[in-house]
Amino acid sequence: MNFFITYGTTDYLKKIVNQHTDQKLLLLENPDTATLFHETEGSSVFNEPKKYEVLDSTGEMMNGTFAVLNNIPVTQEGRPLFEKRFSERARLIEKEPGFSAIRVLRPLASDTYIILTLWESEKHFKAWQDSKAYEHAHKKRGTDQGVDQQSIFPRPSYVTTYYSVDKED
Repeated sequence: MNFFITYGTTDYLKKIVNQHTDQKLLLLENPDTATLFHETEGSSVFNEPKKYEVLDSTGEMMNGTFAVLNNIPVTQEGRPLFEKRFSERARLIEKEPGFSAIRVLRPLASDTYIILTLWESEKHFKAWQDSKAYEHAHKKRGTDQGVDQQSIFPRPSYVTTYYSVDKED
């Protein structure tokens, strides 16, 4: 499965959504920008997308109204280890109230993986952060078994969040 991301103004991205109603597109925004996700077996409808391969996928992306993107730069040498650790994840997040979807995205033209989670609301995401499942998912952080080993990360990870855009606006 392929996953494409593009950025722009909300109005411009809405035009793309309206032109491609047969595609799986999710429009989101935050105070700084808007983004459009395209998940497909084929090629993108975007002119210049960021391109990813979906390594792991659970849930229906279109059900989420709050998106959390954990952007994680990984060295070329560290990619196999990083991907192995994510393939062995406990999969507890899927059982959390308000969880909609997760996508583990391998970059095709950069070094930054994205762990995308979609939630029914920001409130559900924050509740998960306070849960035992979150604690379990991050219990190896800071150890030699954690995915946060400095030797495979060329620079710090960062998180971006977005809210879904009402289609009727």
